[in-house]
Amino acid sequence: MPKLVANGIKMYYEQQGVGEPLILIPYLSADNACYAFQVAEYSKCFSCISLDLRDTGQSDKPGGDVSMEQYADDIAAFMQEFGMPQAHVMGLSLGAAVGMWLAAKYPVKVKTLSLHSGWAKTDEYLKTVVQGWQAAAKGLNSVTEMAISNMFPWCFTPEMYATKYDVIQRLSGFMRSRPIMSVASFMKQSNAVIAHDAEAQLSRIKAPTQITFGGQDHLTSLRFADQLKNGIEDSELVIFEDCSHATIYENVEQFNTKTLEFLRRHSQSMTAAM
Repeated sequence: MPKLVANGIKMYYEQQGVGEPLILIPYLSADNACYAFQVAEYSKCFSCISLDLRDTGQSDKPGGDVSMEQYADDIAAFMQEFGMPQAHVMGLSLGAAVGMWLAAKYPVKVKTLSLHSGWAKTDEYLKTVVQGWQAAAKGLNSVTEMAISNMFPWCFTPEMYATKYDVIQRLSGFMRSRPIMSVASFMKQSNAVIAHDAEAQLSRIKAPTQITFGGQDHLTSLRFADQLKNGIEDSELVIFEDCSHATIYENVEQFNTKTLEFLRRHSQSMTAAM
């Protein structure tokens, strides 16, 4: 099982595919496997590096609080140890927040930035929702069961529950099969979500950036779109109208097509062909 020592911790990762490196940053409570529906397609064109952040999956779980900036520092150190001078960087939700910090703080390391269901600064609405998840995780004494019963309804549309509940059930089973996140680790990671503020960092992001939102997302809704689009100079906006927060599962084909088109457009092989 591959691990690298970076920023003082052992970070677990999985690599699949050949081509320019593409780092996939997990979302809140997830490990590297959360992009399973994307890696199958992306790896045909890119070398996909799926990471476990500190306190998640099979990476080390040191003491102390965490922040989006620290996660970004970890990934920058990981790239250094890996011998990866530059990579495409993608993240959903928490992963997008980390990606903002990485691209702003280490611009030379980020070839393109893909921000899915992201936000620049946590507002009171998002804070309240996350605090509710924290209370549920403590009450259930299980991050996995909290995610299935409390986070999932924020990630998927009512229509998906009504017409594709079998998909919800399969995703629930998938979550239950993954390494367990402790409640203490979830509290640290969710506190990083609550504290997230990258407003002053947006203008420092120089990489070509794709920003996507689900049109039915209430958690990180289109209320955050203008700030990201206007704050990041070289950015484009895509809206998946019929999706909520978890576009990567709700409309896999459309999500993969749109995001892979952006990545290939900014890859060396495609640039050379053009």
